Amino acid sequence: MDTNLVHGEWFTTRQAAKVLGVDPSSMRRWRTADPPYGPAYVRVSPRVVMYSGEDIEAFLRAHRTDPAAAAA
Repeated sequence: MDTNLVHGEWFTTRQAAKVLGVDPSSMRRWRTADPPYGPAYVRVSPRVVMYSGEDIEAFLRAHRTDPAAAAA
């Protein structure tokens, strides 16, 4: 992970949900699941959560299924 967190692109819960194609309520459920699910996040305040573009991409890559590799 890049150690320079300030200069990357950041998304609100609503924006991150749109990128992932899910409802924002899913993002909130993922954060409170035990164990937590979804991309890593930063709680900026009790009501504000932000997601880095890098963490969203890492989450997508970690859940990627390659049909060709699965068939082998």
